[in-house]
Amino acid sequence: MDAVAARMRAFGALWPAGDGVAVFNRVYLTVTGELGRRAGEGGAGDRRDVTALAVRFAQRYVAAVDAVGAGGRAPACWRPLFAYRRHPGVRPLQFALAGINAHVGHDLALAVVDTCRALGCGPSRLEGGFERVGEVLVLLEERIREELVPGPDLLEVADPLTHLLGCWSLDRARDGAWLAARSLWQLGRAPGPWGPELAEEFTERLDRSVGLVGRMLLTPLGRQSSGSSTGAISS
Repeated sequence: MDAVAARMRAFGALWPAGDGVAVFNRVYLTVTGELGRRAGEGGAGDRRDVTALAVRFAQRYVAAVDAVGAGGRAPACWRPLFAYRRHPGVRPLQFALAGINAHVGHDLALAVVDTCRALGCGPSRLEGGFERVGEVLVLLEERIREELVPGPDLLEVADPLTHLLGCWSLDRARDGAWLAARSLWQLGRAPGPWGPELAEEFTERLDRSVGLVGRMLLTPLGRQSSGSSTGAISS
């Protein structure tokens, strides 16, 4: 996790503060220490399992950034954030939610499968580690809302941002990631050639569907009023 955090700090030095990927990167960096701490709890076996999952989870975000930096393409779930990262009509909160949507909806499910393969176990053994990572994601969402949601006097019912906030749920995204991970694991172990083929198709469709949600979250809403949050997050 220390190595991943160092990469994220390096990313932050490359991008202007208003860049959409930088917004997500800053808020994610604020909880990476907690992710490392939770991974270090429990017995030796638990620590190994949780650390393996936490690192593979975070590395998928780093890999997406590296792919774009090298001139390639990120997974479909991340493409809306990279495509709209400098759009003046997209607010900081939207960038942060689009990032956590991609990271949880797609990356977390695949990280569970990657970890199971590396450790030679099934998803059931990682359920406790999944819950610990999920606790940190709750902290991430709380930080996003504390730092980036305008005050109650600014976030009016008529504001389209209010409706965007109500249409996405971290709990549902986590539940979906766990179900997707278990489904992918079973498909990959099915006898015959059709299992891996279905697993590959399932992964592709998961990637695209999460990307579609991300594109919706990044619908340009126009600039915030002068008194609202600017999205400046300190690490």
